[in-house]
Amino acid sequence: MISEWSAEKIEALLSRKENERIEFKKAGGSFSYDETARYCRALANEGGGLLVLGVTPEIPRSVSGTSVFENLDEIKHRLLTDLHIRIDVEAPLYDGRRLVIFQAHSRPIGMPVHYKGAYWMRSGESLVPMSPDQLGRIFAETAPDFSAQVCPSAIYTDLSEEALRRFSALWSRKAGRPDIAGRNVNALLEDAELACNGAVTYAALILFGTRAALGKHCAQAELIFEYRSDEANIRYAQREEFREGFFLWYDRIWELINLRNDLQHYEEGLFVWDIPTFNETAIREVILNAISHRDYRLGGSTFVRQTPQSITITSPGGFPEGITTENIIERQSPRNRRIAEALARCGLIERSGQGMDSIFRTCLLEGKNTPDFTGTDSFQVSVRLDGAVTDQRFLRFLERINRESTYTLSLKDLLVIEAIRKEQPIEASLKERLPYLLQNGIIERAGRSSHILSRRFYSALGEKGTYTRKKGLDRDEKKTLLLKHIRNNKKEGSTMAEFQQVLPALGRSQIQVYLRELKAEQKIMKKGITRAARWFPVIATEDA
Repeated sequence: MISEWSAEKIEALLSRKENERIEFKKAGGSFSYDETARYCRALANEGGGLLVLGVTPEIPRSVSGTSVFENLDEIKHRLLTDLHIRIDVEAPLYDGRRLVIFQAHSRPIGMPVHYKGAYWMRSGESLVPMSPDQLGRIFAETAPDFSAQVCPSAIYTDLSEEALRRFSALWSRKAGRPDIAGRNVNALLEDAELACNGAVTYAALILFGTRAALGKHCAQAELIFEYRSDEANIRYAQREEFREGFFLWYDRIWELINLRNDLQHYEEGLFVWDIPTFNETAIREVILNAISHRDYRLGGSTFVRQTPQSITITSPGGFPEGITTENIIERQSPRNRRIAEALARCGLIERSGQGMDSIFRTCLLEGKNTPDFTGTDSFQVSVRLDGAVTDQRFLRFLERINRESTYTLSLKDLLVIEAIRKEQPIEASLKERLPYLLQNGIIERAGRSSHILSRRFYSALGEKGTYTRKKGLDRDEKKTLLLKHIRNNKKEGSTMAEFQQVLPALGRSQIQVYLRELKAEQKIMKKGITRAARWFPVIATEDA
């Protein structure tokens, strides 16, 4: 790898004043890793900068050279693991003397970064923890719409005519206005708010840019597709890189995925149907979300990684402000509003925020796991879609409901049914759907606050005995299960978390009712309060 630090560039660097963006250290034969990590973190908190080792800090500066950090790959990996921000490291030679230069990239907007419990900043030649006021200003930052900003050096010829043609055709059809397809480039972009007074926005580059233009102006607007025959494989069997406008590759990425999209066959009596491993609607929606919501100020690419049974889409930047895994279905907050608006104009996404709703609904109706966001953190969003049907019996049940009913199940209905099927607690926001599902005979009560799938579900599966068992687990039997667990764990005591594992279909409050009844019957006793409480059997009844 050829270093970007030429002799001329190093000389220019030596003449710069030391400030919050640059730090010089002599570090001849030693410089601790902890000190390096703190300086890199402080530089990132100040918007990014350089730590230069092997240079005398006093003016006039001279290159003294350093022998520290001989293994650059190791130090880069360690810094990335500890700091979770990008740190570039190079060791150029100047006049035969070795320097080590760390380039810390800026922290994400509104997110100070810490090391070993402290948010570091520079104060003169020292490092000090950031004050509460400084942290407050960072937390209060609002991220501007990068996509709406003008790219100063971009011009109309940086945009692909084919990409613009596809966009205008889709917009014309969606709006029912043939005149849109015939507009010139200037009018089209101005009307779509993708250009401002003849200046091209980053949104226009990301959606329509040529390969050369994106490489020059916005190289991070890149999507990389990789296919691996097994998740454990490090090497990919196929890889394609798309560094050009979205409208030039959007259909191609689905073609690549669909090449290895096996059908799963299911039948019930005379009915036979095929379910693709990867649903086109769900896959396209996740990719559209990645393009609309990724943080283009970060340097990473968007990745689509496919295996025979799953697809994971990873894009730089965490969730937009206010979005969490708990509210992602009903709340929207587009990070790149101008891109989202352009995609909505041509009908690719809904501005009403129905995209994630559609993804969850599709997964549930096909008997698959809901989207998995386990790999998501402050610096990336990772969405995994599993293609395998997890429960063929449940799939047949949903298919029968769709055939026999005149109503359509909402996403909330499906989430309630899924929770009951898996014997998990029903979220408070979903309980409003219980009367509707009870009224239509899709679920039944199995106690004061517990539910099971209806009798027809088990009848259709030939499991009437299972229905009887689940339905027949009455109040006394549930109390007996709790008491048995408490007696089996009499030495260390039993916690509420364990009781919720014993009776997963019940809420915490219902379990507490049973515990109070057992206590009133003098069969159990409690030690401790709140979440630290533990339940023990009463000695007198222990051997009853």
